[in-house]
Amino acid sequence: MKTNAMRILESLSIPYAVHEYEWDEEHLDAIHAAASAGLDPERVYKTIVMRSSSKEIFVFCLPAFFSVSLKKARALTGSREIDLIRMDELLSLTGYIRGGCSPLGMKRHYTTYLSELAALEETIFVSGGHRGIQLELKPDDLLRAADAVYADFI
Repeated sequence: MKTNAMRILESLSIPYAVHEYEWDEEHLDAIHAAASAGLDPERVYKTIVMRSSSKEIFVFCLPAFFSVSLKKARALTGSREIDLIRMDELLSLTGYIRGGCSPLGMKRHYTTYLSELAALEETIFVSGGHRGIQLELKPDDLLRAADAVYADFI
């Protein structure tokens, strides 16, 4: 199965590897995805979508074990307040569902931040845009494909 994320990477001639795994409706988090796919959880990155008090949408891509620091996210985005979007909004805003949200190929381009920890890794894994698919690629390639920037928000 070819996803939008894969098409974007191919259109930019960015090499990537596909890792498929059996997913479970009860465990859609990145830590479980890493375990199911037999991947290093420190290199599996989850995609978190947030909305500021001024209604701007921001995307944060960070290692599975970490959480977005609201204080750092507010400072980074220049927002008075910022919070997770509601799960029932994820599909309409991004085109993705929980457990399959990729930082690549969303319905619209949103300001995207990749944890600066990614720069320490040769490759990282991100959702391929469907449950059960992780894409492995170089962090700098993800930056280019997602039009993202490295940032400290953990």
